[in-house]
Amino acid sequence: MDSNSSGQRIARGVSRHLARLNFASIEEFVPNRGLRVDIIAIGPKGEIWIVECKSGRADFMSDKKWRGYLDYCDSFFWAVDTQFPTNILPNEGGLIIADAFDAEIIRNPEERPLNAARRKKIIHKFGRDAALRLRSFRDPDFPYGY
Repeated sequence: MDSNSSGQRIARGVSRHLARLNFASIEEFVPNRGLRVDIIAIGPKGEIWIVECKSGRADFMSDKKWRGYLDYCDSFFWAVDTQFPTNILPNEGGLIIADAFDAEIIRNPEERPLNAARRKKIIHKFGRDAALRLRSFRDPDFPYGY
């Protein structure tokens, strides 16, 4: 996705806001084959949040995988900009309004704690993916595998 696209601007603002809440986040995370979340974040107490960024009605209507993300987080959020018709979003999940510079949590979701085995697996994958991405910035010519 183009770094200037609406979805990427929303993700940037959300990631900045999450950092202010002491959450570490990465974008474009694959919790399991066939799923790719826009943002996954781990909080200071080990809580795992997934944020799905939607740039418009068509983007939301074409997304059929979001329910599968619920099995990989304690809390699930929708993130949209101020122009998004929020009335079309399901009540399942929290709501974040964002722009490229910041975000605000408008509605908190119902928490659904992960079981210990799933939490361990996601945190391990998060750490590995983040480390591999960081390494690829340092040495972009080496073919790091995921």
